[in-house]
Amino acid sequence: MLAIFNKGLVNPPQELHSPASLSSSRKPKHPEEIFKEFLISQPSNAFSINFGNAAALAYVPPENPNSVSQSQRWFCGLHNVYCMFMGSLNNLSSLNKQYGLSKGSNEAMFVIEAYRTLRDRGPYPAHQVLRDLDGSFGFVLYDCKAGTIFAALDADEGVRLFWGIAADGSVVISDNLELIKASCAKSFAPFPAGCMFHSEQGLMSFEHPTREMKAMPRIDSEGVMCGANFKVDVQSRMRSMPRVGSEANWALSGSHAWA
Repeated sequence: MLAIFNKGLVNPPQELHSPASLSSSRKPKHPEEIFKEFLISQPSNAFSINFGNAAALAYVPPENPNSVSQSQRWFCGLHNVYCMFMGSLNNLSSLNKQYGLSKGSNEAMFVIEAYRTLRDRGPYPAHQVLRDLDGSFGFVLYDCKAGTIFAALDADEGVRLFWGIAADGSVVISDNLELIKASCAKSFAPFPAGCMFHSEQGLMSFEHPTREMKAMPRIDSEGVMCGANFKVDVQSRMRSMPRVGSEANWALSGSHAWA
């Protein structure tokens, strides 16, 4: 899967960008080139959707959807919200029931409904919802009407995601490490496990929501700084937690809101 978001939509951690990309023999690519090369390299059943200059999503269905050993992948678009999901949720049935979805709803459908519930009514902080997910998962969600990006990765690293910076400053997210390396030169890193990223609120740990994140420089085999690993700073503490209840404005109430 591949997601590209214009730099005007998202403000990633500064440490993700490596100055070494400018002097590297392999330069970062522009979004159009990244997207085109990804689609050329994929089977004919690859699916893509472009949102003008704002964003682009590309998805490749699993070769054998019924394979137990192969990680599940889902793509879904509902009510101007699009989600690419990898992995599986062991408690999907109970989650669907909790959110009023049909038994046949897949994980991507659930994520969209959970997002819309928190965006519109905000009964819970986002980190609480993510901690209730039982399974291996990674997802990227885009609300094209609100211009909101939301991504998350489970703490057990059953699924892996990578992110980086394209030539024009756009953010690139994918499960394909080689694609990220080729596209972002030295400005890339693994997406941190147990964390979520919101385009307005930034990166935070949903496993340790009261702790801040810190960047740890990554050095590649050439001895060059290559993005950063992001870890929970166990010595830190968030200044405040958003309120829970009908009076809380979850669209504006800090790093734990979904939108």
